[in-house]
Amino acid sequence: MRSTLLRSIPCVCLLAAPLACGGPQADDIGEGETTGTEGSTDTDGGDGDGDGDGDPVPDPDPEIIWVMEDVVFYDGYAATVDEPVPEGVLRHSNSLHAIKFTDEQVAKIQNTLKIGVIVGALCDNYDRIGAVHLALVPKGAQTYVPADVQRVELARFITPFMNMNKNPKEVPYEFEVDSVAPILKNEALLAEYDLWFELSIFGVPYAANTEVPGCEGRIDTQLGSLLLYTDSMQAPEDFNVLLPLAIGEAFNNYAEGASDAIGTTRKTVEFELDADTDNAQLVLITSNHGANAGGEEYIRREHYAYVDGELALQYKPGRDTCEPFRIYNTQGNGIYGQFPKSDEEWQSFSNWCPGDVIDIRIIPWGPASAGTHEFVLDVPDATFVGGQGNFPFSLYVQAQ
Repeated sequence: MRSTLLRSIPCVCLLAAPLACGGPQADDIGEGETTGTEGSTDTDGGDGDGDGDGDPVPDPDPEIIWVMEDVVFYDGYAATVDEPVPEGVLRHSNSLHAIKFTDEQVAKIQNTLKIGVIVGALCDNYDRIGAVHLALVPKGAQTYVPADVQRVELARFITPFMNMNKNPKEVPYEFEVDSVAPILKNEALLAEYDLWFELSIFGVPYAANTEVPGCEGRIDTQLGSLLLYTDSMQAPEDFNVLLPLAIGEAFNNYAEGASDAIGTTRKTVEFELDADTDNAQLVLITSNHGANAGGEEYIRREHYAYVDGELALQYKPGRDTCEPFRIYNTQGNGIYGQFPKSDEEWQSFSNWCPGDVIDIRIIPWGPASAGTHEFVLDVPDATFVGGQGNFPFSLYVQAQ
């Protein structure tokens, strides 16, 4: 897998994408920024190195850091397997693996950062959810229980419908995450915690067992690799406070505790800032799921995010088109069908594309005072037909 990827790396692009470097334009509705295949909406501000004309000069020594390579994932519903893992990798479950980020790797982190994920096809031919997390683990611990430590979701993606016998047999994802670099370099944080990267890919082999030649009786579902690309193309982010608030929490209108009240799709999170901050931002990840008739993943909804009662971001998930990702959907499926769809057709039902990233939504906040604050996410039109579906909700705060 590594050699295939490395052949696709130009000087400032981590992964080859379906269109140009970076893929299709991400949603950018409201005042926040989205980062994913296209990355941040920021442009060169003149604070970094340049050639006098405003163009950045490529860093002469960019780093590619392989964090995990060729990790096999298994049936997410089965008992945890006892199969070998690459050196240093912990298998928390069949769908969640972790590895400690070493001091040597920390030293390589520069000002700007991209996360790359490569998913290889094994015996799951359906679209599934995957994610990259960062866990704050007590210094020196050789293992940990994910639920017992603070964790943040750094990135989320959806796998395509893949038949392991057809090419392409892997799909690359790229996320621009410059604001994660100061987390990895935070001396106070590193003095107290070891940082562990987690790669999660949920998979189920049951359909592939009968539909994909070679998968009968197998429970291996995907192959996953995780890497970082870092350089000094831009001035560094200046955040030294990290406040994890939620990771993959249930968000719907029918389950107790999944929203402020049964019957509403409104989620309130209260949090404390220990000190005044000159600048803060919130990092939000949500995705709409529910594959039943009239399910939430097929209906685009307006999302409203509020900070201390003020509307901070309004967005409606969904790409203009999912056609750029058709190439990775090598297993026939009802989403793509046999023939290309128009932009209007895609926009009429798709909240996300199998084979694409889920946007990371950065909500600028600015100066904030010490004390209690409130974040609210409201999706007033969501219905969750039949009591099905979910909007997995992740949130953290960064400040300086």
